[in-house]
Amino acid sequence: MTLTPLRRLLILAVGVLLLAGVGAWSVLSAAGRAAEENKPRAGGPAFAGGKVDLKQPGRLVFRNMAAGPYRDHLVSVPADAPTGATRTASGLSCLRFHAAGGTGVCLQSTTALGRPAYRAQVLDANLRALRTYPLAGLPSRARVSPSGRLAAWTVFVKGESYGSAFFSTRTAILDTRGWQLSANLEEFKVVLDGSPYRNADVNFWGVTFATDDDTFYATLSTRDQTYLVRGSLAARTVTTLTRNVECPSLSPDGTRVVYKKRVLGKAALWREHVLDLRTLKSTALAERRSVDDQAVWLDDRTVAYALPAEVGASTDDVWTVPADGTGTPRVLLQGAGAPPRAVGAP
Repeated sequence: MTLTPLRRLLILAVGVLLLAGVGAWSVLSAAGRAAEENKPRAGGPAFAGGKVDLKQPGRLVFRNMAAGPYRDHLVSVPADAPTGATRTASGLSCLRFHAAGGTGVCLQSTTALGRPAYRAQVLDANLRALRTYPLAGLPSRARVSPSGRLAAWTVFVKGESYGSAFFSTRTAILDTRGWQLSANLEEFKVVLDGSPYRNADVNFWGVTFATDDDTFYATLSTRDQTYLVRGSLAARTVTTLTRNVECPSLSPDGTRVVYKKRVLGKAALWREHVLDLRTLKSTALAERRSVDDQAVWLDDRTVAYALPAEVGASTDDVWTVPADGTGTPRVLLQGAGAPPRAVGAP
C-alpha cells in the first residue's frame, strides 16, 4: 500500500496520541503509587505541623519514618509518653540526624545538575541552617558533641552498607567555633597496637564525642579487621583500644560505649554490646537480633537503636534495652528512624 502524505500525517498523529497516552498513564500511575506510599497507615501516629525546638526540655526529637506527608521529617514527642502521642512535625526532612547542646546536624538528599547529591546542614535550635557542606556520598552516620560544638558525619563513597565486601567511607569532623572542617579522618595519624600505622585501605565511621570537645571514639577498619579507636581532634591522632567494635556510642558518664559486635563474618550479623572503657570488658545486651545501627543512650542505664519494622519494610521502629545485659527489648517508637535524641540530654 502506497503511503500518501495524508496517510503519513494520520499515522504520525495516531503515534503522537498513543505516546501521549502512555506518558500520561505513567505519570498518573507514579503519582498513584506515591500517594499510596504517603497515605497514613490505619492506627499510625497522628501529626500536627508545628515548631520543633532542639532546646525545649522533655521532648524526643527524631526522624519520622511513618508513611504519610511527614515521612523523613524531623518530629518531636513528649519524652515521658512517646507512644501514641501526636507528633509535632517540622518542615525539615533528613536522611540522618543527631542533635545535642542546641545544635543539630541533618544529612540530606538533594539534586545538582539533575543528578542525586547529598549535603550536611548544621542547624541551630530552631532548625535553621547555619552552614551547608556538600557530601561525597550516601549519608550513613551523624553525631553532635554534648556541648553542641562539634559535629561529625560519615558517608559511603562507594558501596551501600558495612556488610558489603567492597565499600569505602569518608568521615568528617566540624568545629562550629570558627567552622574548621577536618574533612577526612584518614588524614589523622594512626597508632595501631602501639605502633604508627599507614595503609591505603583505612576507613573510619561511627564517631562519638566526649564532653571535652576534643576526645572522640570511632571505628577504624583495615585488613578485614575493625578497631575501637580513641582520637584527639587537636592532636589529629587516633589510637586503637580493642578489636571488633563498630559504631560506638559513648555513655553520658563517659565510662562505656555501646557498640555493635560482628558475630558472623561476611553475613554481616551484629550483636549489641557495652564495653567498659577502663577494663575493656564487654557485656552482651539482651537484644538477640542483628542491629545495624549506631545506638544512643537515653540515660546511663538505657540504650536505644533502630530495627526494621518487618522483613523488607521501608520503615524502622526504635527499641530500647537495659545497658547492663539484663531485661528484655521493648518498642519505644514505631515508624521512627535513627534513635531519638532527648532534648537537653548529654
